[in-house]
Amino acid sequence: MNFKELCLARQSCRQYSNDPVPQEKLDYIKECVRLAPSAVNRQPWRFLLIDKEPMLSQVKACYGRDWIQQAPVIVVCMKNEQEAWTRSCDGHNHADVDIAIATEHLCLAASEQGLGNCWVCNFDVERLMATGLIPQGFIPSVLVPIGLPADEPRPKTRKPIDEVWG
Repeated sequence: MNFKELCLARQSCRQYSNDPVPQEKLDYIKECVRLAPSAVNRQPWRFLLIDKEPMLSQVKACYGRDWIQQAPVIVVCMKNEQEAWTRSCDGHNHADVDIAIATEHLCLAASEQGLGNCWVCNFDVERLMATGLIPQGFIPSVLVPIGLPADEPRPKTRKPIDEVWG
């Protein structure tokens, strides 16, 4: 598929089948994330691919929605603000921008491999930190559940192009 088709295909999946995710698809996703750009190539991120118990249940418990329980894999996307580039003119730290770029690489790669995924930002960061899974210096930014989708694609609703481009 071309890039526009991939953008159209990528959706927030909230229903997953019970089938395991093939390792070669996970390896492909990891490599695509590794290739993501970052400000001044600092790569101020780390990713945890969680697919085994009890860690999977610990991570799922940090988000209060039932649908995440179906996901066979969750990727914890973390940033390190000390490693990130900071713009000198205004002191803006680009860790959030960098982790967002890499996370979207993850989601697009998963979609291209036929896997459902969803950005989850509304999770209990303190509870996740208390699991002991997060390396020192890193802050979890996004959880991305991944699995074979069990829901039907929905039409995308987006603003008209003239409201987005000015």
